[in-house]
Amino acid sequence: MPSGHYNFTILRSLRKAQGYTIADVAQNSGISTAVISRIERNQAMPELETLARLSKVFGISATDLLGLAENRTARVVDAQHYNSGGFQFHNVSFMDLQIFLGTALAGSKVNRPEVHHNDTETCWVLSGSIELTVGPDKYTLKEGEAIQFDAVLEHEYRALQDCKLLLLHLHKGKRV
Repeated sequence: MPSGHYNFTILRSLRKAQGYTIADVAQNSGISTAVISRIERNQAMPELETLARLSKVFGISATDLLGLAENRTARVVDAQHYNSGGFQFHNVSFMDLQIFLGTALAGSKVNRPEVHHNDTETCWVLSGSIELTVGPDKYTLKEGEAIQFDAVLEHEYRALQDCKLLLLHLHKGKRV
């Protein structure tokens, strides 16, 4: 009998979203249609090898598939607060997403490579203006403008005016 901690009906949702039949998933994973059907109906709990094979069909990691199957509809987290280079940040972290609300006075600079991993970073200027250096390139962004870049690139934020920013770090998964 399956554990109450996981709900693998998500497998059916993934399958239908990609236009696959159970037979398609079975053919691409090497797992029988009967087993896939039982997992989708929460009548069987998949072994790790089965999770790995199923996840490859959908182009995600076994960890991500297991995370999707966790039996919770929402997750509440507390914001963390820190200061760096004259910027004040409030941030919340989820499985593959970090959200930062930053404020700074004109002239403040921040470059924190330790918080950057295999992420795509998005910066949205909510008020004021900033200069963002990404590698050799410099961008000036004003209120209402946004930019997205690979966070593993060396980058620095400089407040040109007092500003408020919304930064998103979205984890990319494994690089090929």
